[in-house]
Amino acid sequence: MTDMALPLLDVSVEAGDWHDIDRFTGLSRKAVDATCMLAELKMHPETEMGILLTDDANIKLLNQEHRGKASPTNVLSFPICDADTETKGPLLGDVVLAFETLEAEAQTQKKSLDEHFSHLIIHGILHLFGYDHQIDDDANEMEALEISVMRHLGYPDPYAGAV
Repeated sequence: MTDMALPLLDVSVEAGDWHDIDRFTGLSRKAVDATCMLAELKMHPETEMGILLTDDANIKLLNQEHRGKASPTNVLSFPICDADTETKGPLLGDVVLAFETLEAEAQTQKKSLDEHFSHLIIHGILHLFGYDHQIDDDANEMEALEISVMRHLGYPDPYAGAV
């Protein structure tokens, strides 16, 4: 095992206006790699994770089924690995993003689609590694990592100006 292993990515489109799959695959790869390196996330070599690009209708169904919330959301994470194991893998889990919500939030927050997409991928992969934001101390740790990775990728603090 090596501490700097990076996951193999399977990026697929289920539904939605994800017209430029190469663009979103490239953004995913950069965000995942930077997150794994800067957060020093440990995984087995050849660990795999999925990124599913979908629409509001499909993510609404997933959100209802898995979180009991009957509304679309921007990102969901489905970890496969036990949160208590230090080294994850060989299957990490899936991150699911909804195009319409992503696009609307980016416009509302005056961010580029690429910037907001990258932030949500970072946020989602941290959830796959057991990070959470339900308790203030945990949220502060998770947000600090997200800010660090976003800056590494050339984007501003995603929480600056957030209410």
